[in-house]
Parts: sequence; C-alpha cells; structure tokens
Amino acid sequence: MDMYCFQCQEAARNTACTSVGVCGKDEEISDLLDILVYLTKGISWWANRAAEKGIADAGVDTFVVEALFTTVTNVTFDPAALIAMIEQAKVVRATAHALAGEPAAGVTIPDAARWEGTHDERAMIGKAESLIGVLAEDNVDIRSLKELLAYGIKGAAAYVHHASVLGHSNRKIEAFFHKALASMLRTDITGDELLGLILECGNHCVSALELLDTANTTRFGHPEATAVSTAIKAGPGILVSGHDLKDLQELLEQTAGTGINVYTHCEMLPAHAYPELKKHPHLAGHFGGAWHAQQTELENFGGAILFNTNCIQKPKDSYKNRMFTTGFVGWPGLAHIADPHHGKPKDFSALIARAKELGSLKATQGGTITTGFARNQVMAVAGKVVDAVKNGDIRRFVVMAGCDGRQPERSYFTDLAKALPKDAVILTAGCAKFRYNQLELGDIGGIPRMLDAGQCNDSYSLAYIALQLKEVFGAADINDLPVDFAIGWYEQKAVCVLLALLALGFKGVRLGPTLPAFLSPNVAAKLVEAFDLKAITTVEADLPAIMGEVAV
Repeated sequence: MDMYCFQCQEAARNTACTSVGVCGKDEEISDLLDILVYLTKGISWWANRAAEKGIADAGVDTFVVEALFTTVTNVTFDPAALIAMIEQAKVVRATAHALAGEPAAGVTIPDAARWEGTHDERAMIGKAESLIGVLAEDNVDIRSLKELLAYGIKGAAAYVHHASVLGHSNRKIEAFFHKALASMLRTDITGDELLGLILECGNHCVSALELLDTANTTRFGHPEATAVSTAIKAGPGILVSGHDLKDLQELLEQTAGTGINVYTHCEMLPAHAYPELKKHPHLAGHFGGAWHAQQTELENFGGAILFNTNCIQKPKDSYKNRMFTTGFVGWPGLAHIADPHHGKPKDFSALIARAKELGSLKATQGGTITTGFARNQVMAVAGKVVDAVKNGDIRRFVVMAGCDGRQPERSYFTDLAKALPKDAVILTAGCAKFRYNQLELGDIGGIPRMLDAGQCNDSYSLAYIALQLKEVFGAADINDLPVDFAIGWYEQKAVCVLLALLALGFKGVRLGPTLPAFLSPNVAAKLVEAFDLKAITTVEADLPAIMGEVAV
C-alpha cells in the first residue's frame, strides 16, 4: 500500500484510502502528515513529563495545537509547508526536552521523542512508510481506540486554535493533549486505559467548544436571527470560505469604502448573524452550499476567493489564479497570505487588488437563508418554546448537525427533514444544514421549524440548549427530553462533537451516512453497549424512533 488513511468518513470502501486519498492527498502528503503527528507525539511525551514537574511552555502548547489542526482532513496539501512544520517540530521538541530534563535511568525514551530524521524528504517518507503510520499498531482494537482518541484531539485542537487567535485559551485542554498523545506512544497501554482517555477527551471536547463559544461571542457579540441574501450584487467581490471569523473581520475592515462586496461560502454563512460582523454593509450575502460542491460553485463566482481553514479541494485551473489561502490551509501554487507578527492584522492587500483587477461581478437574483439561532437567541424565546412543548405544538426536537459530504446516501438528511411531521423542530449546526436549509419547512407559532445555530464550531449551542431544556422541564435524565440526534459526520471536528455529546450523557445518537471506518467491530460494539450509538438506516425505518413513537 502507498498509504493508509481512514480518518474521514469518505475512506475508500469504508475501510481506508490506500493509494490516493478521496480528499485528494497523495502518498507524499499522507506520509508527511504521519510524520508531523509522530513528532507531535514526541513533543508531548517531553511536555507531559515537564507538566508532572509543574512546568509548561506556551510556545510548546501552541505548536502542538497548530500541528494537530494542520493534520485535520482537507487543511493543507502543500508539501513545502509540511516539511517546514516538521523541521519546526524538531526545534519545539528540543524545547520540551529541555523543560522536562533527562529521564531517570531505566526510562525508555520512545522513538518519536528522539528521532531526528533528515532534511531529505525522501528519507523522511521512508520513515513514515516503514514505522509510524496507522498500521504500525498491530492490535486492531488498540489501533482503533488510539485513532478515535487522536481524531477527537485533532477536532478539539481546531476549536482551541480558533479560540486562541481571539485571545482565549485553556491550559487544562492543552495539558490533556500532551497527556493523551504521550499515552499513545506506550506499547503496554490497555484498551480500558484508552477508553478512559477517550471519555476524558470528551469532557475536554465540551470545554473546547465552550471556549470557542466564549471567544466568538466576546469578540463579535451574540448571534442574532438573520436572513442572509443569496443574491450577487454588481461590483467587485471576494468570497470567503472556511471557519475563521477573525480573518473575515480584518478583511471587512480592510475593504471598507473600496467598493468591494464580501460574500461568505459554506461554513462562513453564520458570520452574518454576529453584530460586529453584520454591521459592515459590504458583507453582502452568501454564495454556494457545502464544501464538497466548491469545484463547481467557485467556477461560477467571478471574484477573488479566500480559504482560511480546512475544507479546501484541488482548485480548477479556471479559478486557481484568483484563489488565495491563509493560516494553515494550503495548496501548491496558490497565493498564500502569511500570518502577521506581533499581533498585527493580516495584510489582505494582494487579495483586495486581485478583486479589483477582476472587476464587477454580474448581478444575480437570489433568496434568503436564515441563521443565527445560537444559544442566546434561542434562550431569548425559551418561554415560547416551553409553552409550545407543553401545549403539544412541538412534539420533538431533532438535532441534525454535523458535516456534509459527497455520498448520495447523504440525501437521508434531506429526506428526513422533509418527512418530519409539522410538530418537529430541527436544531442544526455545521455544513450538514445545506442539505435542507432552503426547504420551506414553515414555523410553529412563529418559531421556525429549523433553528440554525451556526458553524460546526457552534455545536456548543445545541448542547447548551438541550441542557437548559433539561432544567426547565425538570428532567431527571437528559435522555428523557423530547430530543433525538441524527448527526452527519465527515472529519475530525465531528468526532470531537460526538465525543462531547457522549461526555454530556446523551445516548442513542444516530451517526451517518456510515459508522467510522476506524472503529473496529469490538470497539464499535463497546460504544453501542455503553452509549447506544447507532448508524442511520433509512428514513422510513428511523423516523418512528426519532419521533419517540416506538421504544428503542
């Protein structure tokens, strides 16, 4: 095999990508990502030992978060950027080593904590192919548990990074990353120990989501219910795709008064609901749907394009000369906007100049998409919601959050939205909503039947709303609420959200369109036994249970 990767939902044959990734990464990128993860575990081995002495280093913690985020699906496909990060990892590891000091006699230092490798890329890749990939762990169940833990951490790291650029951090989460990553290097670790770490990871996933919620609402205000136009205005335009709201804010400030309109794509849609972003009149609207349709959609957007986090696909020649990346996202040959130093804003002048060169977009008509039903907005009408439940007007809340993807089977979520009876309300977050967020679902006494809390990053709002309903209704168990879950997943941030839900005590979560390939049969059985985790089947089969009409 040229590679072995099964960290996303689109793993080939729901087993693994072994020659080229469905995401588009090749053997070289896969191997470099494996090396970066390997070295990051080595950094954490030393950092965890330093932590046992009460010693920590913010630079070491930050690098581990950034390295983990870089290895999330569809972040970077640029070998030069990965090689540079690998070399940086060796420097950071030396810092962590110095903090920890030399171990006592008899302590075995794992290879990841001492391997220096070479500056020669081919030799590094040889290391990845022979020693450090997923299959380096022979025990299939231990491998499964280690990878589930790794993917939960990767997803949490993405959220922690988004919060950190806004000045918010949580030392306990970062310390757990070191502890968990160091544990993965143990050759004697048991399945029970790993399962305990996974449950602990779930608690930290909750904290990571809460941290980002605090960071976003502190900086941009609480989201407000907002109807977003899907029309295109005449005039130069820039399309922003990704998740990073700080980048969008800085771009809006730098384009103010230039005549350039700024549009959101995919997970940036909820930006329109934040008061500090929506106050910019040239935040003109939203274009397109979920990430996987970008190769078709971006051809039809004639302006400049910025990708600021994961979900990039191979750009077509028809638009790659007007496409920019920033942050950790990258593709070879694309213009990249570097991160600033000393807290200064990013310099988007090259992007702005390109938008001006491309000239005016052709005006088009469009409709509206409503977003902004995060926790504060929903709780503002909580009394109305509670009354509707008590009166029988709302019978069920169905959480249909998570990621979208390419498989035809994902039509399940569209069909479910259509099939839900008129007394069911959909709570959503993430790009899965593009399967149903423009359906005419109506309302219940003025409460929309689809409440969009925002990005996958905003899943904390959905958990918060459910927990508040538990208090309002005085439910002894959160699973006694009229709430059911049908979650679409694609990459590691969705794994983080799933572990957070399990940590909060939710059971009976339906996951689809397939259960993760990285779950061995034994591990999957453990999760089913402990949490009643389910795979989606068909709408006809699942709907009665989702609506609480049959015992499950």
